[in-house]
Amino acid sequence: MSDYKKLPIFSSYEVNPKFYDEIFTQNKEVRSIYETLFNLFNEYQIDDFQLLNEKAKASFLNQGITFQVYGQKEVKEQVFPFDLFPRIISAKEWSHIESGALQRSKALNLFLKDLYSKKQIIKDGIVPLDMIVSSENYLEQMNGLKVPGGIYNHISGTDLIKHSDGEYYVLEDNIRCPSGVSYVVSNRASLKRNLFGAFNHYPAYAVDNYAENLLAMMQSVKPLGVDNPTCVVITPGIYNSAYYEHSYLAKAMGIELVEGRDLFIEKDFVYMKTIYGPQKVDVIYRRIDDAFIDPLVFNPDSLLGVPGLFKAYKKGNVCLVNAPGTGVADDKAIYTFMPKIIKYYLDEDPILNNVHTYHCNNPKELEYVLNNIDKLVIKPVDESGGYGISIGSKLTKEEIEAVKKVIKASPRKYIAQPIMSLSTHATYIDEVEAFEPRHVDLRTFTLLGKNTEFVLKGGLTRVALKRGNLIVNSSQGGGSKDTWVLKK
Repeated sequence: MSDYKKLPIFSSYEVNPKFYDEIFTQNKEVRSIYETLFNLFNEYQIDDFQLLNEKAKASFLNQGITFQVYGQKEVKEQVFPFDLFPRIISAKEWSHIESGALQRSKALNLFLKDLYSKKQIIKDGIVPLDMIVSSENYLEQMNGLKVPGGIYNHISGTDLIKHSDGEYYVLEDNIRCPSGVSYVVSNRASLKRNLFGAFNHYPAYAVDNYAENLLAMMQSVKPLGVDNPTCVVITPGIYNSAYYEHSYLAKAMGIELVEGRDLFIEKDFVYMKTIYGPQKVDVIYRRIDDAFIDPLVFNPDSLLGVPGLFKAYKKGNVCLVNAPGTGVADDKAIYTFMPKIIKYYLDEDPILNNVHTYHCNNPKELEYVLNNIDKLVIKPVDESGGYGISIGSKLTKEEIEAVKKVIKASPRKYIAQPIMSLSTHATYIDEVEAFEPRHVDLRTFTLLGKNTEFVLKGGLTRVALKRGNLIVNSSQGGGSKDTWVLKK
């Protein structure tokens, strides 16, 4: 065996001075919060750790912890990449993150309630009307509809990055069908199986209480007159990229996982087909997009939804989690107004920073964007999963001209942000059999119910596994880490 295989696994780690490294200072000194963990990991030699890493990957495969990327020529399940070196967040730092995520979720809920009723924020000139009605996710059908419990964004995912200044910034809010929480729980379970002794040194919060809080939230928004609600998770089916999460959450909550064909409507109530006969359904956690939930109201070609579901919802006979039409508020163009939205509804300053954002529908901002694409990240306002993003510094002159043409053809659909310096974190790279710095972000998960609120203490740390890549989404080749939030 080569001497290289006997080296400590951090022996070749190099700190990039351009970015905030969460493990090491610029002088390559281990940050105090990571000292114990670093020493534990550095006891491993490369060959030993490689075996441990392979064992963790095999565990994910055996459990079916996979995802699927759309747009590939063949349909193929892939193991969700998981890195064994966890991210640690101090109690003080988490308190700031949690309060900021909760603040945004509450403000967004009030914003949605206003948009689909009085529209006072528009009348007061805070948010322009054309910004709302031009959004592909704005649903006229939701106007005037009173939703159960007054909650629209029951589940919110807030994506944050730690910049080179050491401060957290929100990249975007996700309140349509934010995914990834199942990987948070699976990451923790895998780490405990493979490195259980590490937990004895850190007082980290558990993350396996998400399902019970999710179920409690769903039960809190039950329709009027229902004492013991029947809740279900509806999925598009096994070929959906997040099917593992759908099945995991249903099982963890002890409720049924259904497809549209398993439900039917009778006298404006929703029923589930069972071997014992029809069972009334009261709350549906939907993992189906708005356009496909009811072919009688939205996309008539949809085979995923339930004919008549929206009418039952409109009559208050069933609650949909999240509410249809929430996507208008996580439109990336609306993100530019979030500081004003928070101030308007809560009379508070934002706890978490926004990234400065240019909306290409504004002529002055469009001009700036077109002249500075090489310094900006261009994002479509209604895409997710990292699709459609252009990082200006990575583009050729020809590619920049092509992006300009696309933006000018439909400026409403694009925003631009400065290229942020996402922090880096030590990540084990199979190809080189060593730890290297990779860019990371953090998705937090917030639940809002009727008189209930909950933020999972330990979000999804996503990792851009390709060297120099700033896009962390699994669909773009990213992976994840376990996230430890310390109690003290």
